[in-house]
Amino acid sequence: MPGSVAKSSHAGLPWLRQLRQRLGDRVHWWPFDGWTIPAGKSALAEVYPSLWSRSFPHEGRTPDQHDAFVIAAWLRQVDGDDSLAAYLQPSLPSDEAAFASVEGWILGVR
Repeated sequence: MPGSVAKSSHAGLPWLRQLRQRLGDRVHWWPFDGWTIPAGKSALAEVYPSLWSRSFPHEGRTPDQHDAFVIAAWLRQVDGDDSLAAYLQPSLPSDEAAFASVEGWILGVR
């Protein structure tokens, strides 16, 4: 729900920890494990569906369903047009890239 970022973060962190413990190195935690995702690994990244929400019609989906749809549709689009790599390797000054590798980055922001 809007305005509940802290609540959502605190609720989600234990789940992320459990995933990390169970999946080990099978998952690449982007960008924390590095900006380049190794071949054969699944990746977990933070996204902000509002970046693309208006680009796709709602077609009767609930807001949560539309968020999930938008993320999948955007990933399909940028993978298909070969621009995904640019989003995975944003052009950042070295100090900002170092900061983002610790603090995190939103996939889709360049």
